[in-house]
Amino acid sequence: MPDATIYDVASRAGVSHQTVSRFLRGFEGIRPETRAKVESALAELEYRPNSAARFLRLKRTNRIALLADNMHLSGPARTIASATEAARDLGYVTDIVTMDGSDEGSVREALDLVLSQQIAGLVLMAQTAIARTAIAQRDISMPVGRDFGLVVDGTGESLGIRAGRVAAEHLIELGHRRAAYVAGPEQWLVARERQEGFTAAFTAGGGEVVASTAGDWSAESGFAAARLLLAEGALESGGGAGRAPDGGATAVAVANDTMAMGLLAALAEAGVSVPGDVSVVGNDDAPEARYMVPPLTTVDLDFAQEGVLVVTSLIDRIEGRETDPVIHVPTPALVTRASTAPPRA
Repeated sequence: MPDATIYDVASRAGVSHQTVSRFLRGFEGIRPETRAKVESALAELEYRPNSAARFLRLKRTNRIALLADNMHLSGPARTIASATEAARDLGYVTDIVTMDGSDEGSVREALDLVLSQQIAGLVLMAQTAIARTAIAQRDISMPVGRDFGLVVDGTGESLGIRAGRVAAEHLIELGHRRAAYVAGPEQWLVARERQEGFTAAFTAGGGEVVASTAGDWSAESGFAAARLLLAEGALESGGGAGRAPDGGATAVAVANDTMAMGLLAALAEAGVSVPGDVSVVGNDDAPEARYMVPPLTTVDLDFAQEGVLVVTSLIDRIEGRETDPVIHVPTPALVTRASTAPPRA
C-alpha cells in the first residue's frame, strides 16, 4: 500500500491539509473535535511524515529552493522559519540560498546556483523589483512559489497597502492630522505599498503627510531618519530641538519596527517625548517591539502564516493540484502600546 500523505489524512478527517499541517507542528488553536478527527485519521492511515520512499517511487525529488533576502530582519526570519517547517511537514527539504535582492548580480548568482541543482520548485522571498525581474527573465520550467505581490489579506487588499492603512487609521482616530513617514527602501515593493496605503488612508481621514524620508530597514537608518526630520523642523518637540509650531508632524509612522527602534533612540537623545510630543507607530510587531522604550504601537502581520501558505501553495502545484492564484492571509491588526496617544491640545 502506498504511504499515506498529509492530503490523504486531510481527506479521511474531512479537514484541510493546512489544518493537518498545523496539527503536526503542535499548533494549539485547533478545536478539540477537529483535533480528534485528525488524530484518528493519522492512526488509521498509519501516517509517517517525510517518507523518502514515496519520492523514490515517483522518481521525483523532494527538495525545494528558497531564495532569501534580509534573513536577519524579524519579518523575513519568521516567514522563512515557518516556510521550512511547513515544507518538512509535507515531506520536503528546503535549501535556503541567500542573496541581496537589491543587487541584480547577486540575484542572478543565486538563481544560477539553485537552477543547477535537482529541485522540485523554488520560492522567491525577496520582494524587490530587481529580484522579480530576474526571475521573469529566466526560462524556469519548474513551479515557482507565489511571491508576496499576490498575498492579500481578508479585505482583498494587498498586505502592504492594508498594513499602511491600519497605521494611518489609528493615528487619525487619535486625532493626529499631521504626520511624517519613514519608508523602507524604494526598490522593495512592500515598502512602496505600505507608504501608499498609509498616505492614502491618512489623507482620506483629513490628515496631511508633511514630511517623508526612507531607510534601509535597519535601526541605524531609523536613527538617521529621525535626526533628519528633526533637523528639517518637521516634528513637534515641545519647544526643544526641531520645534515646528506651525505645521510640524505630531506623529511618525515607520515602515518596520527595526527602523522604529532607531527612531525612538534618536528622539530620546534629542529630548523629544514619545508620545508626549510625537506619537510613533511601527509595522511588523517584531518580538522586541513590546520591550522598546516606550513599548511600540505597531501593526501585526502574520509572517508565520504567510510562510506556510506560500510553501503549501507551491507544493500543491508541484504535485499537480489546483491552487488559488492569490494567497489569502489574516488581516493585519493593530497592536496598541504606549508609543501613541492623542496629540497635545
